[in-house]
Amino acid sequence: MTRFVLIRHGETDWNKEGRYQGHTDVPLNAKGREQAEAMAEALKNRPLQAIYASDLQRARDTAEILAAATGAPMHVDPRLREIDLGEWEGRLSADIQKTDMDLLTRRRVDPLDTFPPGGEGVRQVMARVVPLLDEIARRHPDSRVALVSHGTTLAAVKVHLLHLPLESIWDREPGNAAVEEIAVEAA
Repeated sequence: MTRFVLIRHGETDWNKEGRYQGHTDVPLNAKGREQAEAMAEALKNRPLQAIYASDLQRARDTAEILAAATGAPMHVDPRLREIDLGEWEGRLSADIQKTDMDLLTRRRVDPLDTFPPGGEGVRQVMARVVPLLDEIARRHPDSRVALVSHGTTLAAVKVHLLHLPLESIWDREPGNAAVEEIAVEAA
């Protein structure tokens, strides 16, 4: 049985401002570093066999803090990146609600096939993250493995591992530096 420890990166200035980040490589802010350090301190005596992290700086830095605290080897994998938000990246959530409310509403109802202009939908996120989960489970049977990633990507992981309705993905996004553990039997 593989135990996945799902960890969202610490806070960034864009999180604080309510800006859509997506693939934009935004660093942790001071509070985000503090959150990552507190999370790592809480997990340092709970053995991890490996840490897999998104290649985006905010997740990678969070994972490096965890690796330093636990001694677990860290692997960077771009398949754990956040959903690509295309033209919405860098924009305030409130502004997107004013200009693209119809699209936001459709996206909430149909997360698989509705996406921001120039971005990706949940189907694309699932297509890259599900094979990675299978690889990790095969590579680390009977292990605890941390996945340090992003809100929508981790929500997709939860929906997949827990066999939840995909339409509930937007309700599954964890907060910054949140930790959740899910055990899965090897296929």
